[in-house]
Amino acid sequence: MASSLNDEPVVIVKNLSVKFGEIEVLKDINFKVYKKDFVGIIGPNGAGKSTLIRSILGMIPYEGEVILKGKVGYVPQLSSFNREFPISVYDFVRLPVRKEKNWKAIVDEVLTKVGLEGFGKRLVGTLSGGQYQRASLARAIVGKPDIVILDEPESGVDEMGKARFYDLLYELNEDLGITILMVSHDIGMVFEKCKTVMCLNKTLHCHGPTREISPEDIKKLFGEFDIWIRAHSHYEVEHAHENPDLSNLKENK
Repeated sequence: MASSLNDEPVVIVKNLSVKFGEIEVLKDINFKVYKKDFVGIIGPNGAGKSTLIRSILGMIPYEGEVILKGKVGYVPQLSSFNREFPISVYDFVRLPVRKEKNWKAIVDEVLTKVGLEGFGKRLVGTLSGGQYQRASLARAIVGKPDIVILDEPESGVDEMGKARFYDLLYELNEDLGITILMVSHDIGMVFEKCKTVMCLNKTLHCHGPTREISPEDIKKLFGEFDIWIRAHSHYEVEHAHENPDLSNLKENK
């Protein structure tokens, strides 16, 4: 059971299991996420990563117990929103604070924070993948949450946009003390930016500080993938034979 420097748990999951019909997707998941932690959830295709996130958020039925202590912001996958819908960035981001009289000032502040200053009147459909994810992050944090939960936020984003997005998350965690729980298929970025790693494949295989998760843990997690981690400027994960970028790994939905 992993603990950060702050020993106050803000996410508590007890004996969580999920079945879709007769198919057991998650079995007996137990963990705590502590205040100000930055947790990356990794695992192979079909491991149940997104299912875990949706369970925590109460979006799907589950067995067990989930306790969230504090306000939660959520950044879904890129494909979860119809970007052809004619909505401005202002209207997209302001949803959580739409009843606030000074909502425009609040939204302008958060757009500046995520690097989208001046984008308020743009239509969401005109944004690049990276810009759209930053707008989604702005919407998640505009209500000043204690916890932000993200589901594969780098999906569909180019490498430069991905790096910028992870830098933003790191800043929110370090500077504002927001607890972050994130599903990711970019294992290199997880090991560079996250404080804690959860290794999931239907059950929780390992959970601890990033520095304590070994290459052997990762090999066991991904099973048929012969992978390893090399330390350069950051951790880099590669396939042993074909050498593809494992950021292409995506969970089967």
